[in-house]
Amino acid sequence: MKKLLLILAIPIVLIVVAVAALVMFVNPNQFKPMIAEQVQAQTGLELEISGDINWQFFPSLGFELGQTNLKNPKGFKNPNLFSVSQVGVSVGVMPLLDKTLEIGSVTLDGAQVHLETLKDGTSNLDTLTAAKKGAESVASEDQATTEPEAAPSTSAAQGWSISLSGVTVSNALLEISNEKTGSFIKLYDVGLNVSQFAADQWTTADFDLKGQNNDQNFTANGTADFKLSKDFAEYALKNIKFDATYQDAVNKVEQAQLTLATFEFDKPNSIEFIVNGKTPDLSFNAKGGTSFEIDKAMTMLKLSALTLDSTLEGKPLPQSPMKVGMSSDLSFDLKKNFLNFVLQKLSLNKMELDGKATVQLADIPKVRFSLHSPNIDLDEFLGLNQTQSNAKTTNAGGQPSASSGNSAPVKEVEPDLSALKGLDVKGSVTIDKFKAANAHMQKVNADFYVNRGVAELTSFSSQLYSGSITAKAKLDARKSPATYSAVKRIHGVKVQPLLKDVANNDMLEGTGNIDVNVTGKSLTPAGIKKNLAGTVAINFTDGAVNGINVAQIIRENYARFKGQSVEAEKGPKKTDFSAMKATLKLAKGVVSTKDMAAESPLLRIHAEGSANYINETIDFLVRTSIVGTLEGQGGQSITELRDVTIPIKVTGAWTDPKFALVFDDVLKQKAQKEVERVTDRLGIKDEKTKKAVDGLLKGLFN
Repeated sequence: MKKLLLILAIPIVLIVVAVAALVMFVNPNQFKPMIAEQVQAQTGLELEISGDINWQFFPSLGFELGQTNLKNPKGFKNPNLFSVSQVGVSVGVMPLLDKTLEIGSVTLDGAQVHLETLKDGTSNLDTLTAAKKGAESVASEDQATTEPEAAPSTSAAQGWSISLSGVTVSNALLEISNEKTGSFIKLYDVGLNVSQFAADQWTTADFDLKGQNNDQNFTANGTADFKLSKDFAEYALKNIKFDATYQDAVNKVEQAQLTLATFEFDKPNSIEFIVNGKTPDLSFNAKGGTSFEIDKAMTMLKLSALTLDSTLEGKPLPQSPMKVGMSSDLSFDLKKNFLNFVLQKLSLNKMELDGKATVQLADIPKVRFSLHSPNIDLDEFLGLNQTQSNAKTTNAGGQPSASSGNSAPVKEVEPDLSALKGLDVKGSVTIDKFKAANAHMQKVNADFYVNRGVAELTSFSSQLYSGSITAKAKLDARKSPATYSAVKRIHGVKVQPLLKDVANNDMLEGTGNIDVNVTGKSLTPAGIKKNLAGTVAINFTDGAVNGINVAQIIRENYARFKGQSVEAEKGPKKTDFSAMKATLKLAKGVVSTKDMAAESPLLRIHAEGSANYINETIDFLVRTSIVGTLEGQGGQSITELRDVTIPIKVTGAWTDPKFALVFDDVLKQKAQKEVERVTDRLGIKDEKTKKAVDGLLKGLFN
C-alpha cells in the first residue's frame, strides 16, 4: 500500500514542483514584447501592455492582466481601438486529469471598444481586415507547398466536461461613430454576471447597460436562467425578464418590460409585456401577453391567445381616453413566408371588430382579409357628434363659425397615393349596423381590392331608410392627379328621415330612387368640384316639398295683380307631388337639368336651369300648370288660371333662394285662352282671321 501511495504521490509532487518553479523562476512580464510583436504581425496594430501580468497558482492555475491597450491607426479621434483595465482567468489543474475543464471566475473590468469611420469612409477596422487577408494568403501558400495532414481526431475532445465558476464584466464601453453618415452609438456602464456554470444545470445570467444613439438615450437590464447540454446542442431558458427605457427630444418610454416564464422549442411558452410612455400629444399604457411556440428548425412560429389591453390619452385622438383591447391568434411559416392571422376581437372603446387575414410575403406582399363588426358609430368614434353640438352652441351665441380676418387661402395639394403602388390587398367588410355623417345603415357589405396603384370597390350594398343602396367605384392612382369613377343606385329610400339625419333638413318628402354615374380627376376639394362629370337620375314618388306652397304663391300674386285683397295662408307650407323626376348633368362645377318635372292631382311642374356648386348659387325657371282646383292646397279655387302655365324664377344662394313669379307669361297665356274661347264661341274658323287675332295679341305684350 505504501508503494502504491508513493507511486501516486510522485506525479503530484512533480506537478506542484513544476508549478512552483514556473512561478518562482519565470516572469510572465518578459513575454510582453513577444506578445506585442505577434499582435502587430497579426493585426497591424500596436499593443501596449502597461499593467503587470501576474501568475495565479493556488487554488488553480491562472493569470491576471493589467491595463492593456490596442492602439488605433493614425488619424482617428480616440487613441485606442480596444483597451481593458483588468483581465483575470484561472483553470483547475488536477481536474484536467479527469478530463474536466474547470474554469474559475473570469473577470473583465473597464473594457472599451471604439469603432470609428472617417468622412472619407476609412475605418479603424480596415487594418485588421487587411492583416487577416494577408495571413490567409500566407497560410494558403504554405498549404500548397506541404503535404496535407490528416484532420485531427475529434475523439480527443469527447468525454470532457466543462464547468465555470462565473463571469463578471464591469464598466464596459462600446462606441461606434461614423463621420460620413453623422451617426453615433454608445453603450456604456455595461455589466454582465454569470453564476456558476455546469453542463445540464441551471445557470443565472444578468446584464445591464446604458446607451445613446445620436439624440436618443436608452437603458436596458435583464436576467435569465439557462441550461446547456454537454455538447451545447440542446438548451433551455426560463425566468426571463427584460426591462428598458427610452427617451429622445420629444418621446419617452418610461417602462418596457418583457417577462418570459420558460422558453423551449416545440413547446408552448408564456410571455407577458408592459409598455408605458408618452409623446408630445399622447400618453399610452399597454399590457398583454401570449403563448407562443417555435419549432427547432425555427421555421414555424405560432402565437395563441395574443391579448392586448391598453389606454391612450391625448388631443389628437377622436376620443380620449381610448381603450384598446385585442384577442387574436397568429401563425407564421418562414419557409413559405406565409402569415395567418385570426382576430377574435378588437375593441376601440365601444367599437368592436372581428375577422381574419392572410399575408403572403413577396416583393409586393399579398394581403387577403375579411372583417366584421356588429355596430360601428363612426360619428361617435371620430367625435363628430360633440363637434356638431359645439358648433351649434357657438353659432347660437352669435359668434361666427369661420375664423375672422383676411387669411391667405391655403394652397390645395393632391394627396400622395404612391403607397398604393406597393399594395396587393383584397378583402371584404361586413357591418350589421353602421352610422356615418348621422346616416343610419344596416347590413353593410363591401368587397374591394387595391392592386399596384388601382383601388376598386367591386361591390357595396346596404339597407338605408326602408330602402337599399348598391355601388361600385374605382380609383386609379398610378398617375397624379388620380382619376376615379363611381356608379351608385339608391332604391326605395325614405327621403325625409335621411335628409333630417344627415343635413337637419326636412324640406323634401317621398320615396327616392337615385342613379349616379360619375367620373372625375383630382382629389383636392376644388379639383373634385371642377372635374366631376356625369349624370344623376332622380325619381321621387308620393312626396312633398316643404317650405314652399306653390298654390299660395299663385293666389297671392294673382290677387295683387287683380287689385284684390291677399288671402291669408291656410294649411301647411308645402307642395305635394305624386312624382318628381330629373336628370342632372354635372360638368365643370355646374349641375344642370332640362327635364325636372313634378306631378300632382293639382299641379304639373316643369323646371330647367343650373346650379353652380362652386359658388353655391342657383338659377332655375320653374313652370307650374294648374290642372285642378287649388282648394286642396289650403285655399280657394282660381278657376280662371286653370290650364295656365305659371313661371316661377328661383335665383340666389343655396342657403337663401329667392322666388319670383313671371306674370307677363301668365297674362299672355290667359289672353290666348280667352281669344280661343271667343273665336270658338263666334264660330270663327278662318285661319287668316285667327292669325290676325294672334298678331294683335302678340303686339299687345311686346
